[in-house]
Amino acid sequence: MTVPGSVQAQPGRRARFGVPRRSTAVALTGLMVGGVLGVVGASSAQAHDVLRSSDPADGSTVQTAPEQVTLTFDEPAIALGTEVEVRSPDGTLASDGDPVLVDVTVAQKLGGELPAGRYTVSWRVTSADGHPITGDLTFTATTATTLGDTTRPSPPGAEAQDSGGGSGAPVVVLVVIAAVTTSWLLWRRRRPRDVPGG
Repeated sequence: MTVPGSVQAQPGRRARFGVPRRSTAVALTGLMVGGVLGVVGASSAQAHDVLRSSDPADGSTVQTAPEQVTLTFDEPAIALGTEVEVRSPDGTLASDGDPVLVDVTVAQKLGGELPAGRYTVSWRVTSADGHPITGDLTFTATTATTLGDTTRPSPPGAEAQDSGGGSGAPVVVLVVIAAVTTSWLLWRRRRPRDVPGG
């Protein structure tokens, strides 16, 4: 029953205005979540170290293999998990010891006989955020060289021991011969002589 002059409720109008409000809230929430994820992703990407340069430079030609290969990054790296492997043209390991980290550089010493040819550097560096990054580079040496002492030095006193041993051996032999001779002479004197006609 409709009372004259009264205002009739219109449910449809509430529904029409309610749906856009919910849709707008959902859309705003999605945009906020997407923005936060984008900022987090960008921050993580910026935290990774980036190789800025190397010495020798990638693809360069040098007269001889250097004493060390130096990698320069945009941010300091972490020593844990950081490795630099240098291979000579014949595949022999040319890197010597562990890499040294100073500020934004990672240096790897070389050692041994380093022939002429193309060298390969494979590196793995742990970024400040804990994520490892890897890479490869090459350089070519036109002349062979040798770095470090490839011969093992003799222990102290080895020469003296060798010379002393050589001169002491004849003395020992003479002493033994003299002792045996003396013992034989004493035995001859103490042995009873045979009685003639006995």
